[in-house]
Amino acid sequence: MTPQRVTLITLGVDDLARSRAFYESLGWVPTAALDEVVFFQIHGAVLGLFGREALAKDQGRPGVRLGTGAMTLAQNFTTEAEVDAAWEQAGAAGAAPLKKPEKVFWGGYSGYYADPDGHVWEVAMNPFWPLESDGSLDISKVADAAQE
Repeated sequence: MTPQRVTLITLGVDDLARSRAFYESLGWVPTAALDEVVFFQIHGAVLGLFGREALAKDQGRPGVRLGTGAMTLAQNFTTEAEVDAAWEQAGAAGAAPLKKPEKVFWGGYSGYYADPDGHVWEVAMNPFWPLESDGSLDISKVADAAQE
């Protein structure tokens, strides 16, 4: 059986130095770096930035143009003010604004931006998903509460 977990998220990037600088501008601290990849320890996993061409080659698909935007990475916060601050910080770091944070139909508050390589991030506050003190989300607790 394959474990239900993600341990590494790798984003293909066009300019590794630019992308590294973007994430460092968000306050992220690299934990390891090689010639073609930079790793950031994130909550229980690792985010890797990998040169797009080198990533395609590593995947066994040299010459393939890797795309972006078909998935969203998300950061949840406990307040709307934290969402606004994260969105503003990303914009100041060079992110492209996609949707300014606003109240949304499902009862929360969220906005979207794209990093310099077009990878889409959502910043959100979901009042139905209380975060743990360390910022993690245990969706099973939310599901358990809904069943009661």
